[in-house]
Amino acid sequence: MLGKPLLDEIDVSPAEVLAAIEHAYVALGIGESDNPRKLKSEPPEKHSVAYSMLGRDGGRRTVGFKTSYKYDPDHHRDLQKYYTTLLLFDDATGLPVALMDASLVGALRTPAVSALIAREAAPDARTALIVGTGTQGRMAAPFLLTALPGIERVILHGHHDEGIHAVRQNLKRHHPHRDIEVSSDLDASARQADIVLGVAGAGAPEAVRYESLKPGALALLVGYGIDAEALHRADYRIATSEAQMRVTGTDLADAHGQLPPIDAELPDILLGRKPARRSPEQIVFAYNSGMVVTDIALGRTLAEAARAKGLGQEVELW
Repeated sequence: MLGKPLLDEIDVSPAEVLAAIEHAYVALGIGESDNPRKLKSEPPEKHSVAYSMLGRDGGRRTVGFKTSYKYDPDHHRDLQKYYTTLLLFDDATGLPVALMDASLVGALRTPAVSALIAREAAPDARTALIVGTGTQGRMAAPFLLTALPGIERVILHGHHDEGIHAVRQNLKRHHPHRDIEVSSDLDASARQADIVLGVAGAGAPEAVRYESLKPGALALLVGYGIDAEALHRADYRIATSEAQMRVTGTDLADAHGQLPPIDAELPDILLGRKPARRSPEQIVFAYNSGMVVTDIALGRTLAEAARAKGLGQEVELW
């Protein structure tokens, strides 16, 4: 069993995480893995949301079950409660591998996926704008700069001094000689950005409008911070999974409750089956929703690193 304090003792580099995540997507794309559609439960007043996910990473011969529960009344950061777990089994031996807190897995997996999308859809990017200073905002820059070392400017737009400081410190931990620029005008910052990464929370007071995206920009949405019109008016659309986007992206639907079709999914892009864009001038919208095969692959990596360091508690459940 691996709780959050123990997992925080494990140090994996962004490059290691990127490799594990990319291998998981490739295994899924060639049919070695399974990633069924996630289940969602939400009360009518939407004060909480719960997800359940099952999957199998064929590349690592690992089966995993992930649960996620967020209690978020009024979308208030100070009142939010979030619990997530990952249970792993070795599909070669039939033995359990680990039961772990999955918050670190999600905190690392999601920005790594965003970085892979950015690498494919905006390979020549020089300026990246991060909208939001929560967990995903704090982890975004190190992964973007690892996947795209040619990025020259990282602009951060946020409203919490503590979060801005955390983003800066986390970037310097991985890239000591790099720094962020703090934005005071979201519209002006978006007009300069080759990559706009929306990782703000549900209560974010601002969002990047489609009109603020320059030709060739990549608008990459994880949480909030990019207006839904960018999805509907984009020239090209990417998703990690179109099926999962239709479960978790319902807030992006138009007035008729519809979402536009997706042009390419990330596994097909990584395998060269589909392009990440059709021309340099296209505005590309990408939707990054978590896929359990990536949680499983990264969870197995962390579990093995923990075992090598002698971390964790052995428990008998069966």
